[in-house]
Amino acid sequence: MLARVVARLRASTTVDDVVVATTSAESDDAVVREAERIGAGVFRGSETDVLARYAGAAIAARADVVVRVTSDCPLLDPMVVDRVVTTLGTGADYASNTHARSYPRGLDVEALHADVLARIHRMGRSPSAREHVTAYVMERSALFAVRQVHAERDDSDLRWTVDTEEDLALVRALYARCELATTIRPYQAVVAMVRTAPELAAMNAHVAQKSWHHVG
Repeated sequence: MLARVVARLRASTTVDDVVVATTSAESDDAVVREAERIGAGVFRGSETDVLARYAGAAIAARADVVVRVTSDCPLLDPMVVDRVVTTLGTGADYASNTHARSYPRGLDVEALHADVLARIHRMGRSPSAREHVTAYVMERSALFAVRQVHAERDDSDLRWTVDTEEDLALVRALYARCELATTIRPYQAVVAMVRTAPELAAMNAHVAQKSWHHVG
């Protein structure tokens, strides 16, 4: 799954480098081995302070802009990544498609300038801020120029992230039906197929997503 996400990020035209920000725990040695196998950069940091880990990864990579995605989203669309990053360049501190949802869950992208990430790291003290990386932007949104990216239509009822066995079964079915192992298709093509096969979306429709307020 990590390799799929990295491959889709590399298909983006706005991302120059991919760094896997994992923990220093021995249990994540396998993550490091996989990242090295596929030629991705690696940064290892705190297991509990995810914000500090991201800030450290940004410094190590000498990043000007940080694009945050999670490794449980193997249907990530490179064109959606590019749209969010491009929106950041319109005078924003932070851009995302995650807080005013219209895309399927699992196409989540956040982009922010490295100096904004450093400010969040310095100022964000709540448990949510330390665990969810960008939560401080929502906690204190008046301090930031925030841009939300909206899709042309609302498909936010669809869940394509992988947190449960049901999620994994659905993603495997989508990969098989749309031949996604060999072709990165625009997410709209996958949506169109799912809309003709409602039994697919029903596979994980009952799964409740945790809020960014949730800690632990």
